[in-house]
Amino acid sequence: MTILPPVTTLSADEARRIALRAQGFLGAPDRRAGVRGVLRHLGAVQLDTISVLARSHELIPYARLGAVGRDRIESAYWSTTSDSASPARPHAFEYWSHAACILPIEEWPHFAFRRRAYRDRPHWNHQLPDGAYDAVIKQLHAEGPLTATELGGAKNKGEWWDWSDSKVAVERALMYGEVVCTERRSWKRVYDLAERAIPDALFHDDLEDAECLRRLVRLAGQSLGVGTRADIADYHRLKGEQFDEVVADSGLVPVTVEGWSKPAWADPAALESAPRGRHRTTLLSPFDSLIWERARTERIFGFTHRLEAYVPKPKRVYGYFAMPLLSGGRIMGRVDPAREGRTLVAKQVSLHSPKAVEPMAQALVEAAQWVGCDSVRVERMDQPELAGPLVEAIG
Repeated sequence: MTILPPVTTLSADEARRIALRAQGFLGAPDRRAGVRGVLRHLGAVQLDTISVLARSHELIPYARLGAVGRDRIESAYWSTTSDSASPARPHAFEYWSHAACILPIEEWPHFAFRRRAYRDRPHWNHQLPDGAYDAVIKQLHAEGPLTATELGGAKNKGEWWDWSDSKVAVERALMYGEVVCTERRSWKRVYDLAERAIPDALFHDDLEDAECLRRLVRLAGQSLGVGTRADIADYHRLKGEQFDEVVADSGLVPVTVEGWSKPAWADPAALESAPRGRHRTTLLSPFDSLIWERARTERIFGFTHRLEAYVPKPKRVYGYFAMPLLSGGRIMGRVDPAREGRTLVAKQVSLHSPKAVEPMAQALVEAAQWVGCDSVRVERMDQPELAGPLVEAIG
């Protein structure tokens, strides 16, 4: 094993490799720990409504572990563990971190600061009639875990954001921590009383803000390997001043990265040995924590990426849900995929060089097999001269 000397300066290449290893893309993954191991390692897996190949929370473990069955992924997140000596224990819960995220259940105490902050801030534009909040809590007490539909309906008859009183109430209770989501059914949140769903040892461990923030800053630093103040704070959507308050006691160490204009901090364990091992070749969800912070992605990979799903179609450059191609520790292009029956359609492919042809072909074929497609069709190439080689490589 090559030991890195005690240094405070990293090359840009060292920082990139440290980031890749920290995110699970360099070196052999711990397959025994599986999807739950990926979740614990990353600390947060972002959820999103968009489903092209699969939903983003499915794409995250796939990118690191390969073709894990999609039903196994869902079960790993949402199933419970129980034995004769204790009640069922969830493995994860859903809460507001980087965005709506799946989080390891053991991190419940460390979001106490956010639950308190939600209680202290003005509510959204949604107003609740007297008794609506208490009615939802009483119904959950009486009937057990329920979806918003089962609580009385998620929406009124207006636009999609026109929530019903019961939906507003239960979402408010979720933010406060009186209610928790430890399961989704057919993409619907299943709400339960936190006092019933969260193990006692975690539920009653109400930590002070500073302890919560120290933990989340340390976890973010470990998950990123190395990052700037903005990188690390953004991982769990902390404020810069919250980062400043605790970073000195977080266990992260200050470093300088060549080419980075801002100071950085690293997980000391990430500096102990030179990152080495096999690189993953895979397609990345735009919501993957390796690339979800755009400025960091540009700094580390020299790659500018913008999710265009919310951009008007005539203004899109790379497509609705363009997925970056990671190979050899570099981002080598992107593809906007779709599914038509049992065909994976590469609606638009952009490659940085001819060297990206084989990796893109490999990534497309593997992704197609994972989602149950038996063929791949290339529809459009930004570099027409590479279309023939790509189709041939796909086979």
